[in-house]
Amino acid sequence: MNYQEILEKVKVVISGGLPKNVKIYLTISLAWIILIGYLTWWNGLKSPMLDKSFRWDEWFWFGIVPAVSPYIFYYIWKKKE
Repeated sequence: MNYQEILEKVKVVISGGLPKNVKIYLTISLAWIILIGYLTWWNGLKSPMLDKSFRWDEWFWFGIVPAVSPYIFYYIWKKKE
């Protein structure tokens, strides 16, 4: 995949030319990432420990990885045209 192909795909995403089911999947993934980020932040605030910082590792492993992995598997297993 070269730079021109990537640029064309970014233009399609920005212009809103995605199919409805792709928009739904992306919305669910972003909502999951935001929800897990909020819960991680809230648990950090309510923790009895002195460290009240945001737990980036928990957010990454429980928010980002589950939201992105279906797209990676789809890209790996999709049929070549």
